[in-house]
Amino acid sequence: MSKTLAVFITACAWLCACSGRLYANDSTWRNISPGIFDLHSLVMDDQRVMYIAAGGEVSKREDNATQWDELFAVKGANRVITFLYMDSYDRGTLYAASGSGLYRSANSGRDWARIYKGRACLENECTCVAASGDSIYLATKAGLFLSHDRGKTWRRAAGKPGRSYIHSIALAKGDLGRIYAVSVNGLFVSQDAGASWERRMVVSGDEDINTAEEETGEQERESAGFKMRYVTTDQQNPSQAYLATNRGVYKSTDKGLSWERLVDYGLLDRDVRILLVASSAKLYAATKSGIFEYAATRWQEVSTGLATRDVRGLAADASGRLYAACDGGLFEADRAAPRENKSVLSLYFKDEPEIEDVQEQAVRYAEVEPEKIINWRKLAAKRSILPKVSVGIGRNVTDLWHWEGGSSTVCGDDRLVRGQDALEWDLSLSWDLSELIWSSDQTSIDVRSRLTVQLREDILDEVTKLYFERIRIKMELDNLSIEDRNKRLGKELKLRELTASLDALTGGYYSECLKAAGKP
Repeated sequence: MSKTLAVFITACAWLCACSGRLYANDSTWRNISPGIFDLHSLVMDDQRVMYIAAGGEVSKREDNATQWDELFAVKGANRVITFLYMDSYDRGTLYAASGSGLYRSANSGRDWARIYKGRACLENECTCVAASGDSIYLATKAGLFLSHDRGKTWRRAAGKPGRSYIHSIALAKGDLGRIYAVSVNGLFVSQDAGASWERRMVVSGDEDINTAEEETGEQERESAGFKMRYVTTDQQNPSQAYLATNRGVYKSTDKGLSWERLVDYGLLDRDVRILLVASSAKLYAATKSGIFEYAATRWQEVSTGLATRDVRGLAADASGRLYAACDGGLFEADRAAPRENKSVLSLYFKDEPEIEDVQEQAVRYAEVEPEKIINWRKLAAKRSILPKVSVGIGRNVTDLWHWEGGSSTVCGDDRLVRGQDALEWDLSLSWDLSELIWSSDQTSIDVRSRLTVQLREDILDEVTKLYFERIRIKMELDNLSIEDRNKRLGKELKLRELTASLDALTGGYYSECLKAAGKP
């Protein structure tokens, strides 16, 4: 657990204990599958007909109905259905990936047939499935399997995806040849319907996970604890894809060629298990801490009132209503936003600057903004366009002294005469065209980038700690009685100390905000 997370949780626990909740007690989620538990996946069509997988059974509910109808039950020892999938081009075709193979229904769940059974135990344990028309892509614990004839024949995918434990796969709508696969060995992307694969690793300031790494790189990455869990695509924008890892969410806008990590401000737990890109272009992430929505470069929790935290599946209808498949059932988010109560807590934050504003000012004051590194890279790329200029100047002394002869009949009239100085100069221009492809400065920038990211995280940790510690001291001051004079003086001194520390990190910004609010 990071220092920022620990401080944030401690501060929130203290604040809530002293002043109560910010929101009304109305639950924002309700269970719409009473009596059905242990859900692992859900899908729904455009008419809000919903299918859920609970244990080894598939159930269906029509729009606005209250009753769930059981459609299908997997038989056998390892019967848990881990993933449901609906063909985006044929809404009547459903797939159920289970521990005993892959099942399909071509008539909206009325009839089911097993279309894949592995030869070995791990091959039989399916983890995820994606399909489009005749092509089916099946993830198992023994590798990725492909079928291009609607499941009549199967073959193992080429390369590492065919021999690795596959966690998740996703298709790009509108570009049927592009497939994403997340395995224990990394993220793989195919541009030719699974015929060949390229490994695409994510790169961030503190993790160097790039393409074309060797086995040693994989071992180092596993030992470092970096894990990829889930991949999904934006159905409205096929070029965009999102990757869930135990270190946050990564985004690609160029068909998986490069990835950058989204900010994790507001994300209480960076270990993201599931992602959902809703039709409204909203991005949701599920962690053990709850469900979060990404908006305006920050994460906001939307699981207030959710009775369970073990979220295994997410879905959203056309109107934006959110659904969560959990171990305790299927939950639907209430459209009504929670009502904010006037409480004592709001008084302590009333005249204080927002924590994100303080963090932003601290980063700007320390000159460790992410844009700084980006600007360095742009300038380094432009440097090769300009030539190297060399100027030289010299003095030619060969004709500086010479003999001047006189008359041949007069003696002694030969003289050594000093001539004028002869100056030489030159100007040369040179270009190193190799710098257009790769600049040696990029290596230095990479090192400085890692140091800058580490420094920025240290500053944000310190600012967050001081900010919430200051709020806590203010509350402790209010709870002290008049007789506790010595304690009050100590708390007031501590309050000034924290303010001074925040000023030191923000260049006096914190005190300026307090003065603008009329507070010392």
